Amino acid sequence: MHTLTPILPLVLAGLLAGAMNAVAGGGSFVTFPALVLVGLPPIAANATSTVALFPGTIASTWAYRADLRGVAGISLKVLLPISLAGGLIGAILLLVTPGAAFDNVIPWLLLLATLTFIGGRNLGAWLSRHVRIGRVPFLLIQFLLSIYGGYFGGAIGLMMMAVWTLLDAAELKAMGGTRTALVSAANGMAVLCFAVAGAVRWPEGLAMMASTIAGGYYGARFARLLPPAVLRVFVILLSATVTIAFFARRH
Repeated sequence: MHTLTPILPLVLAGLLAGAMNAVAGGGSFVTFPALVLVGLPPIAANATSTVALFPGTIASTWAYRADLRGVAGISLKVLLPISLAGGLIGAILLLVTPGAAFDNVIPWLLLLATLTFIGGRNLGAWLSRHVRIGRVPFLLIQFLLSIYGGYFGGAIGLMMMAVWTLLDAAELKAMGGTRTALVSAANGMAVLCFAVAGAVRWPEGLAMMASTIAGGYYGARFARLLPPAVLRVFVILLSATVTIAFFARRH
C-alpha cells in the first residue's frame, strides 16, 4: 500500500498545472516532476501525469465542440483515427521502454517541449515561410506527433499547431478546438493503455486529477487579471528550470 504522505504536494501541483493549462499550457511541466519528486519512477510518473491531466483536455474539447473543424481541407474523420492510432503506439512504446533508457531520454524530451513552448506562435510562422508540405507528409507528421503525444506529450498542442500552419492559413485561434480534440484523442488512447497495463499510480493520480480540474476552473478566472505575457514568461521559466533539473539529475 502506498503512503498518503505525498498527497498534499501533489494536490498543490495539480492546482497549479490545471491553472497553467487553462491559461497558457505547460501543465505537464508541473505534474510530471512533482510525481518524480515524491518517488515515482519516471515511466509511472509520466503515465500517472497523463491520466491526471486527461479530464481537463476532455472538458476543453467539450467546451470547443461548436468550433471543431478539419485542417487544410482534411476532415476530422481522417485526422481522428490517425491521432488515436498514434497515441496508442506511443503509449505502448513508453511501456516497453526500459526505465533506465527513459531516464536518459526524458531530459531531451523536456528540452524539446521547452524549446517548442518558447517558440510558440513564432515557430509556426517561421516554418510556414520556409517549409512547404503536401497532404501525405502532413498526415505522416500528424501520426508521428500523435505517437509523441502518447509517449510523452509535452507541448504536443503547440507542435501540432506549428505543423498545421504549413498547410492551413487559418488563424491559430480558429484551430484551438481541433487541436484540443486531437490531443485528447492521442492522450485518451494512452490513458486507456496505461490503465490496462497497470502503469498508473491511482492514489497519486486521482488526487492530482481532482485538483487539476479545480485549478483549471479557477485558473481560467484568475487569468483575466494577468497579462498573457506574464503567464507565458512564468511557464517558460518553469519549464526551463525543470529541464535543467532533469539534466542535472543524470549526473
